[in-house]
Amino acid sequence: MKTVELIGERVHDYYWKEDLNCATTTLKVLAEIFDIELDFQVIASAVGMHGAGKFGAQCGLVEGSLMFLGILGRDKGISQEIIISSCYNFANEFQKEFGSLACKELRPEGFKSDDPPHLCEDLTKRAIEFTANYILCSC
Repeated sequence: MKTVELIGERVHDYYWKEDLNCATTTLKVLAEIFDIELDFQVIASAVGMHGAGKFGAQCGLVEGSLMFLGILGRDKGISQEIIISSCYNFANEFQKEFGSLACKELRPEGFKSDDPPHLCEDLTKRAIEFTANYILCSC
């Protein structure tokens, strides 16, 4: 299955069948693309990011990607300094591409009490594809 198709299918399923948040979805899809096993505690910790997203703070698409960069870097034996630099560069490139790192600015129409679920599905697909390409180009 092509990466773009896999991303589209998995994001949709994680959002609509499992009701996962964007950080968890990002981690799980990237782990599948790059064949990395995620520990239960990583997924459990990503659940907590949902609250920060609802607050409008740093977007879970960024958080999940940064967490994955650290996980993948360690798995590949990359030094902490290089991982930190890569995460900084990723955040800079993400901001250039999407215009912000803040959930309240990236989320379509911001936040309203009557929002339908998973407004960020299309953004999530694009962000995960962006992250996968960033990783592939950085290796």
